[in-house]
Parts: sequence; structure tokens; C-alpha cells
Amino acid sequence: MSFLADLKTLYQVTFRPIRGQDHASRMESFYGAQAAGYDAFRERLLKGRAEMYQAIDPPQGAVWIDMGGGTGANLEQLGDRIHSLSRCVIVDISQSMLDVAKQRIQRRGWQHVETLQADVTAGPVVSEPVDVVTFSYSLTMIPDWPLALETAKSMLKPGGTIGVVDFYISRKHPSEAQRRHRWFTRSFWPIWFAVNNVYPTPDHLAYLQSHFDQISLHESSAGVPYVPLLKSPYYWFIGRKREGE
Repeated sequence: MSFLADLKTLYQVTFRPIRGQDHASRMESFYGAQAAGYDAFRERLLKGRAEMYQAIDPPQGAVWIDMGGGTGANLEQLGDRIHSLSRCVIVDISQSMLDVAKQRIQRRGWQHVETLQADVTAGPVVSEPVDVVTFSYSLTMIPDWPLALETAKSMLKPGGTIGVVDFYISRKHPSEAQRRHRWFTRSFWPIWFAVNNVYPTPDHLAYLQSHFDQISLHESSAGVPYVPLLKSPYYWFIGRKREGE
């Protein structure tokens, strides 16, 4: 990706006003002008996606829903496993992002992969029970994120898999098994990301761990392009829906 293209994307995410009366229009305002160049820039910022998607092993003939899946780039991480799925739905509230996803589906020749413009907090987006639901850097952009996770849980089969990768900040006093971020990290990143309507929170992990059986959890941090001294914290979590829920 060229430096000039990077500058254009940086302008879109940093200085261009985000307008809209509701969440859908605000997301389209934010992503509409940068959808075409989104993947190349975000690949260097949004870490952990490859590891999380590659760690999920869907059963043969699985139904997989990618919530807030945007341009469909997440599905590149599935490799040949994508051909074993019976259905895969990329759900996003931004039509501009889904237009890029449709081009990717056609270019890759992916069978059984489709796009759906929908609000993931409004209830199940498909009628049949699903095997896998994933969120890649989308949960922090959903104002009512607990509703989005409730939607995911309601769609999953018992024993089904949920995967989430996103920015976050730790609680001031997390459990001994989890990372503890310093005051600067816990204070700075919510302010930094709020400019783009991204809201990292210490509550994602606590919610996921209380509503799903944890399979994997990885906590780390990643550099920010052109800002070498800053590292944004992120996590990826894989869990299982409990039997009988």
C-alpha cells in the first residue's frame, strides 16, 4: 500500500467528521469513503485476527456467521476450510463494506458465502442454528454490544463456537490469570479510539467468560502504523456455548 493511500486512510479515520442520526448511518459515513482501502491499512493495525480464525475448527458442513464482517477479509484466514462450510454469512451494517465483500466472494470463487446488511443487535440474522459466530474488531463499534453477544448466543447450537478478537483495556484489578494494564493504557486508549466511535472496555472479557465456556484466551498489544511508540492492547477469545442454554 502506498504512503499516499495511507495518508488518505489516516485522514478518513482521524479528521473526517462522522455524521448520522443512527448507528447505521454513522457507520456508513465512517466506512463509505475508506471501504476500498480498508483492508490494506487495517492489516497492520488489527492483529490477532489470523490466529483466532485459524484456531477455530468448524465441523464439516458447518454454518458460520461473521458478525460485523465488513469486507470479508476475515474469511481469508480460513483457507481451504471455507469450502467445507455449508453456509457462511458476512453480516455488516455498512453496505459499502459489503460491496467490497461481494467482490471478494466473486474473485475467490467462494461457494455458499453470502452477505447480509443487518443490525446484529436486532435479533438472529438467520433462522437455522449455527455452528460458529465470530466478531473481528466489530464488538467495540457496536453501542449495545451485550445485545450483539446475546444474538450470537441465541443463534449458536449447544456446543457451538464463538470467537472474538478486538481492542480492550483490562480491569484495574483483573484476575491473576489475566493481564493488568497500567493507568495510562486504561485511560488513553478509550479517548484515542472514541474519535472513531470505537469503545474498548474492560467488560468484554468478563461477559464472554461468564456466558461461555472458555477454550482459548490470548492477550497482547500491537503497534500503530506511523506511531511507533504506541501499542494498542487487544485480545482474542474462543468459547463454547454451554449445553442446555
